[in-house]
Amino acid sequence: MNLSSKAKDLYAQLDNKTTKLGDIRKIAKVIKKDHPLAMELWSYGEYLPRQLAILIMDPKLLSQVLINNLDQDILNHGSEESLQLMDWLLANQLSKDKKTIALMQSWENSTSALQRRTFWYYQARLRWVGQTPPPNSEYLLSSIEEKIESEDPVVQWAMNFTAAQIGIFQPQYRSRCMAIGEQTGLYKDEIVPKNCTPNYLPEFISIQVAKLKK
Repeated sequence: MNLSSKAKDLYAQLDNKTTKLGDIRKIAKVIKKDHPLAMELWSYGEYLPRQLAILIMDPKLLSQVLINNLDQDILNHGSEESLQLMDWLLANQLSKDKKTIALMQSWENSTSALQRRTFWYYQARLRWVGQTPPPNSEYLLSSIEEKIESEDPVVQWAMNFTAAQIGIFQPQYRSRCMAIGEQTGLYKDEIVPKNCTPNYLPEFISIQVAKLKK
C-alpha cells in the first residue's frame, strides 16, 4: 500500500513509550471518520496505529469480510494486544451500528475464537451497562452450560463473564449461574490481586451483588 503523507505523519506521532489511550482519542477526535486513512494506519501492523485506526473507521463499511480480515491481522499480535484490539473494536465500532450489532449477534458459532468471544462479551455488556437485560438469558445459560468446558480459553472467559452478569442482575438465575462455576471449577484456583474481583462465579457474583446492595 502506498501510504499518504497524513498517515506517515500520524504514525510518526505514535510512540509506544509515551503515547497513551487518551492521546489516541484526542487525535481521533480531530480526524473524526476517515476510513481510507484508518486502513492505511492499520497496514502498519502495529498496536498503536491499529488502535487509532479503529477509532476513525466508518462502521457502515465494516462488512463481515473486512472484519474477518481484521480478525486475522489481530491474531498476529500477542494474546494481550489481540484481546485489547478486539475489545476496542467492539466498544468503539461494532456496538455503534445496527448492522455490526447484527453481525456480532450471529457469531456464537463462528469459526473465529475472537468473534465467538465478542458475541459473548457483547451479551455481557448488554447487562452490566445498566440496561434491562435482553430476554435471551435462559438461552444463553443453556448454551454456556453445554459449551463452556470445551471452548477456547478466551471464549470461556467471556462466557463465564456473561454468566456472572446474568447472575448479578437477574436474581432468578443467580443460583444457576453460581452452579456453573461450581460444576466446571473454572477460575476456582485463580489468584487475583488485592481488591480485584475473582472470575470464579460463586465469588464473582456474591461480591458484585453485595456491592450493589450498599
